[in-house]
This record gives sequence, structure tokens and C-alpha cells, in this order.
Amino acid sequence: MTPLDTAQAAMNAAPEDTKKRLAFYERVADSELFLVLETEPTTEKIQPALFPVEDESYALVFDSESRLVEFTQNPTPFLAMAGRQITAMLAGRNIGLGLNLAVAPSSMLLPASAVQWLHKTLGSTPETSEATPTAVFPPGQLPETLIAALDTKLTTMEGLARFAYLAEIEYENRPRTHVMAFIDAIPDAEPAIASAISEALTFSGIEAGSLDVIFLSSTNKLCASLAKKGLRFDLPVPPKLETRTIEVPGSNPNKPPILR
Repeated sequence: MTPLDTAQAAMNAAPEDTKKRLAFYERVADSELFLVLETEPTTEKIQPALFPVEDESYALVFDSESRLVEFTQNPTPFLAMAGRQITAMLAGRNIGLGLNLAVAPSSMLLPASAVQWLHKTLGSTPETSEATPTAVFPPGQLPETLIAALDTKLTTMEGLARFAYLAEIEYENRPRTHVMAFIDAIPDAEPAIASAISEALTFSGIEAGSLDVIFLSSTNKLCASLAKKGLRFDLPVPPKLETRTIEVPGSNPNKPPILR
């Protein structure tokens, strides 16, 4: 079972549960999907292979290369991309998605309207503002679905920041609100981090919810209060690159070359 299989099974088991349906679409967006192509991709053109079903055209995607091979049974050009990239490519073209067709429990057709909705939902940009924090408090009661969604998003942020804190912060002239504070984040990654947290809130199904995202240096005095009162999340650390020196035969006087 893949994460998509699990999310789709949960959605099917509770068809009226909006949160489970949103969780499924989040998995579609976050998963690496293998898109079947008409021809080999080039820098100028990527042409998905389209298949008619009733009155709609569908592009085929699979959440593993082995499932794609099982379906096609023949050498087939494909492109591995995140689901969010594929929906961006197909949005506005009246093309749906055939997901894991005939090879997995998560086999299903997502109509063009669902692709368009997902692209629009993913395309929302978080608002930016400035405020001065005055006090830090422990996080209040938050739905388990949101905590789980945040944890899942953070596992995809390998190396983008050292760690993060979830807390409540009070600002000057603003009400207290929940905050995700990222410590020593890579500056170029900040917009992507903010968007990911915004998505976690959206796909958790929390109506009228808000969650601020701030970026702090570890030298900021606010970090001490966050360490005491916030809930810490450790982000994955990139593996260390190992280097190995290869000796030229005969260059080490203690290791004479072997003659054959």
C-alpha cells in the first residue's frame, strides 16, 4: 500500500468526510507521479498521452514506475513529477487524471474539474505582513488532523531550515495567533515553506483557520521563549556527503603496485 492507496481507501470508507477527501487530494499534490507521455520529452515540449473516457480526455499517472510498467506492458516514455506540477500543466486544458488505473487499489478517474480545483487550491499565495511580537505562549488546542498535516509537510523540507516551533504569539495591536516559526531557514526557500504550511492548513479542512509563518535567526531573542514554550519539530537533515581519495597506483611508497 502506498500513501495514495491509504488516503484513497480512507476517503472511500467515509465519502461524506470532507477532511479525508482533502487529505487524499493533498497526497495527490505531494506524491511523485509518473506521467505517461506521447513522445519523449524535450526542453521545448512535454506532451502527455491522452485517453478518451466518455466525453473527457485523461492523462495517465502512476505513483510508482513499477505500476506504470504493469499497466503499459511495453517501453513507454514518461516523466516523473510532483502531482502539483502535473496539475499545473493540465489545468485549463479540460484534461482529467487517470490515477493508477487497473493496477492499484487507488485506481480512479479525477475529472478535469477536480484537476482545475486542485491547481487553484495549490496556487493560492500566503499574504505577507509585518508585526512586532510581544509575548510567546504554548500552543493551544489544535485539531489532530492539522498536527499530522504539519508533521507530514515538514518531512519534505529536508535541509530547508534547522527546526521549527509551533506556538502562540501575541503581537502589538493584533490578537494572539498560532505561529510556525522556522529557525535558520534558507532565504530562497522561505516562500516555498510558507506555501507548504498554508497548504497544510487548507487540506486539514479547518474552516476560517489561520496559522502565521515566521522566519527567525537562531540568534533572535525570541528563540529562547519559543524553546521554552513552543512545540519543537525537527526537520530532516540532509545526509553527509562522503569523499574518498583514490590513490594513483604506485604513488604510495607503502603500497607498491601489484604486478600480474
